[in-house]
Amino acid sequence: MASAKHLHPQEAETPVFDVNPVLGERATHYCPGCHHGIAHRLVSEALYELGVADKTILVASVGCSAFAYDYFNVDSVEAPHGRACAVATGIRRARPEAVVFTYQGDGDMAAIGIGESLHAANRGEKITAVFINNTVYGMTGGQMAPTTLIGQKTTTTLHGRNFHSEGGPIRLAEIMAQLQGVAHASRCALDSVKHVKEAKKAVRRAFDVQIAGLGFGFVELLSGCPTNWRMDPVSANRRIATDMIPVFPLGVFKDVKGT
Repeated sequence: MASAKHLHPQEAETPVFDVNPVLGERATHYCPGCHHGIAHRLVSEALYELGVADKTILVASVGCSAFAYDYFNVDSVEAPHGRACAVATGIRRARPEAVVFTYQGDGDMAAIGIGESLHAANRGEKITAVFINNTVYGMTGGQMAPTTLIGQKTTTTLHGRNFHSEGGPIRLAEIMAQLQGVAHASRCALDSVKHVKEAKKAVRRAFDVQIAGLGFGFVELLSGCPTNWRMDPVSANRRIATDMIPVFPLGVFKDVKGT
């Protein structure tokens, strides 16, 4: 891409968006309007700005993001379904000089992987977990997830999620914040420019605490899934603001300072 210095004088004032070298330039396999692309960009920017990409290891999960390793120019491994935090724990302990992060959806991290996720966090494993919450199982056809909203229709809750039979949505950021080993726990959204800017700071902070040796870094990103929500991308963005954020409030729930 061109940089501002290569533009004509009348064009020089227009900002130019450059892709950082940590994010590979390739066609995406994600659905139109999916927010995984934005999340990938934020993570790659954090790694690039911190200057740690050459020693970073991604642990990809099972789900829509199973091919995340195709987009990040870092060393990567694929974990069995739900075991990303366990795999990341082993890697970080074997390679203490590395920066290790998991990239997981709500099914992988909060359902089958809830045990591995919480215990790694409670032990204060020095890893970073990026948690994508789109309230549905995306890859497997739109089934109910642990984060599915009350009343939300999915392929396994045809009449909407019922609290009395399925319980309520899990608020993982708040749970993480209660664990002693967690150094940072926050929740952001990817539905607007303002929220994306806030998310970038949170992603960066989740890596900062790992690098500083403070403990487990966790950031939850509220994301859209237009395909399984049966919505166009604009409506999906609106749904995050009107339906998801009231249930999953944004903010920093825990942030440990120090060295």
